[in-house]
Amino acid sequence: MKKVTMADVAKTPTEMTGGLMTGTQVWRQGILDPDDSNNFNFGIVSFDAGSRNKFHIHSGDQILIITEGTGKVATDDETVTVTEGDVVVIPAGENHWHGAPDDTSMAHITITVKGSETTQTEP
Repeated sequence: MKKVTMADVAKTPTEMTGGLMTGTQVWRQGILDPDDSNNFNFGIVSFDAGSRNKFHIHSGDQILIITEGTGKVATDDETVTVTEGDVVVIPAGENHWHGAPDDTSMAHITITVKGSETTQTEP
């Protein structure tokens, strides 16, 4: 068993220039790392208003659980608005982005399987 207290997990800023993110600022709290003998990667990502990630794909499925605010999740074919309590399942290989591109912030839990790789599909 492993218990994690969120107040004890560092909230670190992500790389905003030249990386996967765009906008003002995005923060990450890594909760469980697959390198620690877990079968999945689990963390909380917080997007300041006006921030999102760029189009990308994962080699494994991804689950997003919206924990606060209002944001968007988009694929090549649709864009949906998400709010606290919503759950989004993104199949492996589906081109997508998620974040808070408008005037509100948004946070979500992200879960991917161990070994899943992320590939940016937008310059």
